[in-house]
Amino acid sequence: MTGPSLRTRLAARGLDGTTMLVLPGLVFMLALFVYPFLYGVVDSLVPKEGEWYSNYAKFFSDPFQYNTIAATLWLALPVTIINLALAVPIAFRVRLMRRQRLLTTILVLPITLGTVFVADGLLTFLGPRGWFNHTLLLLGILESPVKLTNNYWGVFASLLITGFPFAFLLTLSYVTGIDPAIEQAAATLGAGPRQRFFRVFLPLLVPGLAVTFCLAFVQAFAVFPSAVLLGAPAGATRVISIAAYQAAFEQYDHSLGSAIAIVMGLVELVVVLAVLGARSFFYRGPAGGTKG
Repeated sequence: MTGPSLRTRLAARGLDGTTMLVLPGLVFMLALFVYPFLYGVVDSLVPKEGEWYSNYAKFFSDPFQYNTIAATLWLALPVTIINLALAVPIAFRVRLMRRQRLLTTILVLPITLGTVFVADGLLTFLGPRGWFNHTLLLLGILESPVKLTNNYWGVFASLLITGFPFAFLLTLSYVTGIDPAIEQAAATLGAGPRQRFFRVFLPLLVPGLAVTFCLAFVQAFAVFPSAVLLGAPAGATRVISIAAYQAAFEQYDHSLGSAIAIVMGLVELVVVLAVLGARSFFYRGPAGGTKG
C-alpha cells in the first residue's frame, strides 16, 4: 500500500500551488528590501575608526547633525496633518459628485509631475520675480517681494502639492468604502450632519486615516529634492536625508551615511507605531460598516 503523494504531503503543510505564487514576491522583497536593510545595519556598525557604535555617537554628539531630526519632523508632521485635514472633506464632497473620475484626475495630477518639476514650477511662481509676488505688487498689496523660496515655506509648499494627491486617493478609497446605508440609518434616527460625521463616519475612518497618515508621513519625512531646490540645505531645511547624503557622497563615509539612514528609519518607525497605537483610543472593533 503506497502512501500519499509528494504533492499531497506538501499541500498538507501549506505548500500547494497557490502558496507557490507568493514566492516571486517574497524573493523580490528579500532582494530589494530585506537584504539592503540588513546590509545597511551591518555597514553602520563598521565605522572607519573607533568602536562599533562610533557612527551613532558621532551623529548624536554633533548638534549640526542631530538637529536635522527636528528640522525634518517640523516639515513632515505639519504637512501630513494639513494634507489629511484637506483630504477628508474633499473626499466626502467628491464621492457625491457625478463627475467623480474627472475631478479625481485633476486633484491627483500633481503626483504625475514629479518632485523636481514641481520645485522648478514653484521657483518660477513663488520666487521674488515670480507671478505671485508680481501680482501682489501690481495690486498694491505688497511694497516689496516676500521671500517664499530658499527657505522653510518653499519646501513646505512643495510637500503639500506633491503629498496631497497621495493622501487624497487613500482617503477617498476609505470614504467610498463606507456603506451609505449606515448614514441613512443615522439620519433616520435624527442625527444631523455633524453628528453623523463624528459619531458614524469618523470612528469607521480612523483605522484607514491612521494608515494614510503613516504612509504620507513617511513620504514627507524622506524629503530630499525639495529641501535642496526650494530650501536652505545648510540652514533651516537641512533635513536628515541631506545629512545622510553629505556623509556618504561628500565626506565619502558610507558607514556614517548608513548610520544616519538607520536613525532616519527609527524615527519614522517611532512615529508610525505611535500613530497606529493611538488609533485604538478612537475606535476599537472591526470595520464592519464598509461595503468591501
